Amino acid sequence: MKEIFKLALRNLKEHKSKSIIISLFLVFGVAIVVLGNSFLESVNRGLERDFRANYTGDLVLSVKPDKGDIIDIFGMNSTNISGEFPQIPALPDLEKVEAILAEEDDIKCQTKMVSSMCIVTNNLEVDLSEITERDDLGLEDMPISLIFAGEYETYYQVFDSLDIKEGGIPSKGSNEVLIDTRLKKAYDSFFHEDMKIGDTILIIGANTNGVIREGKVCGFYKPANENSAMYSILYCDPTLARSFADLTYASSFSQELPESVDLELSQMSEDELFGSSDDDLFGDDFDDFGIIEDSSFMSSVTKDYDSILGDTSLRDELNKTDDGSWHFILAKCNFPGQDKKVIEAIEKRCKEEELNVQVLNWKQAAYSYSATVEGIGIVFNVLIAILAIVVFIIIMNTMVVSVIERTGEIGTMRAIGAEKKFVRRLFFAESIFLTSISSFVGIILALIISAIFNSFHITVDNLIAKTILGGGLIQFIPTFKIIILTVIVALAGSIISNLYPVSSALKITPLKALSKE
Repeated sequence: MKEIFKLALRNLKEHKSKSIIISLFLVFGVAIVVLGNSFLESVNRGLERDFRANYTGDLVLSVKPDKGDIIDIFGMNSTNISGEFPQIPALPDLEKVEAILAEEDDIKCQTKMVSSMCIVTNNLEVDLSEITERDDLGLEDMPISLIFAGEYETYYQVFDSLDIKEGGIPSKGSNEVLIDTRLKKAYDSFFHEDMKIGDTILIIGANTNGVIREGKVCGFYKPANENSAMYSILYCDPTLARSFADLTYASSFSQELPESVDLELSQMSEDELFGSSDDDLFGDDFDDFGIIEDSSFMSSVTKDYDSILGDTSLRDELNKTDDGSWHFILAKCNFPGQDKKVIEAIEKRCKEEELNVQVLNWKQAAYSYSATVEGIGIVFNVLIAILAIVVFIIIMNTMVVSVIERTGEIGTMRAIGAEKKFVRRLFFAESIFLTSISSFVGIILALIISAIFNSFHITVDNLIAKTILGGGLIQFIPTFKIIILTVIVALAGSIISNLYPVSSALKITPLKALSKE
């Protein structure tokens, strides 16, 4: 084998131009693959680190959605078209779920949260025409915000990295709101006024219920990660948030309504409900102004609204906000790497208890963001695969030309007794040697480019770009895994691209080669 590698090295030197061409393709191909995957690695790591620390924790529990629906901490993604803004249902059997979590020794801390979305305004009429009239204003500049309302006693301890610049967190049971500085900037620009602590603002729920509440600004904060891809968040007390999330007693509990309503209606005849069909439109039952005077459904003195509808006190109670309802339980493990084991254990216990609960890891809980990043990763990997195929096709064509030019050399080796396996090993040795050297140079080039680029700390401020890239900081994180996989792919591709040229070389007989020579 040692002699084969010596001969392979000599052949590469003798065919220097071909070797350089193939090497350049391999060097830049390897460098691009390493840089691309290093960028995706930085995006995924940054997103995971940010969301685990500040928004989702290591695992999240919520109600199990219907088929076609996806629940994350930002809301419900639904493919079921109903004409209504889908709301996240309350987490059921809360006490049983918390009892299951209490059994897990690997959970360090936990909290509960309500989530919704809103528009912040200074009046009831939001003029959206400014978006089209002003060149400096886009959709991302509107004062739209997520609402996060955590359990007062635990939430700000579990997620304790808020960088509060002015004021403080909302008081328990109040309508105070803690505002993201990015939301303040959008509000100031959109309404041409300066939001200050103590100001009263209007919060309009982004749903079909048309809920509007007053909020009192109690502070301003910056995200813990200034380059976060996360949208701006308005923090408030859970009682205020539940009114936007449709968390009423009716949505939390299932209870049959009294049958008196149905019985009353079913016992009434058509004439009693709508009046006699024999009556003329303006007959004796109507006065001169068309007002009903007889004992039809709408004017009956014996059957008023209360007697028809029955007691509405239950309905009124069910429409009240449920102060004990929550969307999510968020938890952090003693060590983040334990989350998979903990999730499996909790899922098993919930299944045993027949609870309609799902357990999400951080990526599933941040689906609205992570899905976008994963989509970009898939597109990028497809482009890398296309690039690799093109590079290896070029290498294969170059090797075919090289084999044709070396017909005489191959025939001579065969004539002096070289077997086919010797020729095969020689060509593969040349390919492996060339690919190894080129991969090493490509990796060094990628590492140098990464180090130089990362030293500039380049960031983007555009919200859409942040969402797509998983954060505002653009950097490369080459890992040992990325480098090893790239080298393996390069070697495998090089060997595959040499199969056809080598098979062509083995078909050359000594007589044919010497005759051409």
